[in-house]
Amino acid sequence: MTFTAAAIQMCSGVDPERNAAAMARLVRDAAGQGAIYVQTPEMTGMLQRDRAAAKALLRDETNDVIVRTGSELARELGIFMHVGSTAIALDDGKLANRGYLFGPDGKILNRYDKIHMFDVDLDNGESWRESAAYRPGSEARVLSLPFAEMGFAICYDVRFPTLFRAQAVAGAEVMTVPAAFTKQTGEAHWEILLRARAIENGVFVIAAAQAGRHEDGRETFGHSMIVDPWGRVLASAGPEGEAVILADIDTAAVKSAHDKIPNLKNGRDFSIERVPGAVAGGVAA
Repeated sequence: MTFTAAAIQMCSGVDPERNAAAMARLVRDAAGQGAIYVQTPEMTGMLQRDRAAAKALLRDETNDVIVRTGSELARELGIFMHVGSTAIALDDGKLANRGYLFGPDGKILNRYDKIHMFDVDLDNGESWRESAAYRPGSEARVLSLPFAEMGFAICYDVRFPTLFRAQAVAGAEVMTVPAAFTKQTGEAHWEILLRARAIENGVFVIAAAQAGRHEDGRETFGHSMIVDPWGRVLASAGPEGEAVILADIDTAAVKSAHDKIPNLKNGRDFSIERVPGAVAGGVAA
């Protein structure tokens, strides 16, 4: 089946209400151009490095403005609305970096909590410890929709190919990677990672991104992207600011890619052994 998908690029700030209004404006634009599936970036609701200030504004799922607005937009526009992720307050004091997919009736069809925490020190001085505030997810999901089998990931998850391979083996035809990639890591790896995940699994990849300089001072890479199973970029946005990109997704292309390069079928289990090699002063026995 062929359907029109949209990826929404945003520059979310520190006010969830303002971000919800920006999301609504951009999603209506995408639906007006014919999209029946619309994806927003990671942390649609707020990007705020001050954890105390952020926690003061965060709510649980039933009271979150982004969750409520996402549901209302899906129902109003008759679309499948994918809030790439937003921060949700949990009972144990931690947060979830959680994505939501709403059906055209506004009901939640899927929740996905980001599995891999972005705990890194970059050589430009940036240091991130996502695990200090967020509870990682532990469950991958493949959801059957009327137009595709869909898998879910968020941002840093894209660096873990086993997650994508497991979803592809489970039947996923479209992988989703909403993100807030840093400028430094995005310049180095964003496009190549998205294209690699598409090529090695023979699937479409849809990745809505945060873009530009945010109110909290961080810079994100932008370049929201939709990639086909052959690794071709069907649509992309620029490095800064809001954007709506669209592409027609024909899931028959997934079968075609698998027929040409059947690596999902050809994969084999194997063992691995660490073999001693050359050592100082000679060769190990």
